[in-house]
Amino acid sequence: MKILISNDDGYQARGLVALYEALKDIAQVEVVAPEHNNSAKSNALTLHSPLYVQRAANGFRYVNGTPADCVHIALTGLLDYRPDLVVSGINNGANMGDDTIYSGTVGAAMEGYLFGIPAIAFSQVERDWVHVDAAASKAREIILSMKQRDMITAKPWLLNVNIPNLPLERIGPNRLCRLGKRHAAEKVITQQSPRGETMYWIGAAGPAKDDADGTDFHATSHGHVSITPLQVDMTDYAHLGYWAQTFQQLASGAG
Repeated sequence: MKILISNDDGYQARGLVALYEALKDIAQVEVVAPEHNNSAKSNALTLHSPLYVQRAANGFRYVNGTPADCVHIALTGLLDYRPDLVVSGINNGANMGDDTIYSGTVGAAMEGYLFGIPAIAFSQVERDWVHVDAAASKAREIILSMKQRDMITAKPWLLNVNIPNLPLERIGPNRLCRLGKRHAAEKVITQQSPRGETMYWIGAAGPAKDDADGTDFHATSHGHVSITPLQVDMTDYAHLGYWAQTFQQLASGAG
């Protein structure tokens, strides 16, 4: 099995190193990750400046770009083979609910999925990588289980996985979940620069708005690993009929 690993916290991040160490003896593993932290870069690609690939002392390759850049470059010329699986993470903090739209961790995995490769984004619920080795062991367990059941094939799928910051023996069973929802983000933070200019910092994420049973928020808050299958098609199928009628009325000049 050939696995490509990326992330959004940078090639030196503890979560990335822990994930590599957990997987290197069960697969041929290649790391291509951002040079610096690229959190909340989503699926962004760098189109107006050159990208450079460097190799670190530990063999990891890093790119002066986004998480999606890293996977894109790896799959379109850097690697001389096609990976069986793209894995992103382990992220320093949760990627649940609406966070998945902004997440660079999910963006890296999604880039692999867009190229037709099965992909998984792994995140820890809390920051600072407490019990990150346990999270890496859980990621290894999930991947091995899928491999043993012949789930890692040419047919692509995309999974978002969030793991509680707990010792391995205290992490509950995996739960298949839907995405929850958050309230709006906290108020923007303003500061004065040394030159007297106003600086703006994006505020913290808001609290969970929908954390009902069945959501990723609910599962992880009860000590379980949340696994959510994602799709790229954002079409609002439930309201296509409504919009068809609306645009028909607009075209005919009706109120």
